[in-house]
Amino acid sequence: MSSPLLSLDHASLSLRSNAGRVDILHGITLDVHEGETVGLTGPSGSGKSSLLMLMGGLERATGGTVRALGHDLGKMNEDALAKLRRDNVGVVFQSFHLIPTLTALENVATPLELAGHDDAFDRAADELRAVGVGHRADHYPFQLSGGEQQRVALARAAAPRPRMVLADEPTGNLDGPTGEVIVDLLFGLRERYGSTLVLVTHDTELAARCDRVIRLIDGRLDVDPTG
Repeated sequence: MSSPLLSLDHASLSLRSNAGRVDILHGITLDVHEGETVGLTGPSGSGKSSLLMLMGGLERATGGTVRALGHDLGKMNEDALAKLRRDNVGVVFQSFHLIPTLTALENVATPLELAGHDDAFDRAADELRAVGVGHRADHYPFQLSGGEQQRVALARAAAPRPRMVLADEPTGNLDGPTGEVIVDLLFGLRERYGSTLVLVTHDTELAARCDRVIRLIDGRLDVDPTG
């Protein structure tokens, strides 16, 4: 098997609080391979979102190592991490995180412009059409429904044609039918761009669509990570 796209070796995460140190993740060791879809499940507070943040370099491991796309994330400065995410990683959150003063088209195109893509607006328009909101390109977030905003957020994540997509409860703020559409679009990124998908979800049926399901309990893996 090829080298993993993402590899964690005894990765831990502890944060400081007013009450002292809080240990969130404990010695996580797992590999994720190119083109794989992985579901992260577990009770609330088990560390799923924190693990996703480690994978994307949005949080730094306080123990062990995290390697993504051939890079040791712990040895990279913030600028290098931001560039790695910008060019290779799409992130979709439960909250849409759209810039309210930009149109849907501008929300998708702006990161591409910052990355130096001459075709930023053409590519953004293509991605909005691909997720079914091309006709809403000139609308601002407050003019869009929750489902439409999440489609725009997904278009923004997909526009760099990422090697890896990290999704944290992407259907959490949506009704059932709308959520199913968003999930289908997420899984479709593997067919379109070969993207690897890591998906945090409480939905066991959704997790079952993934190639592999990893369950966390109290910040520790509850299954064989090579399963």
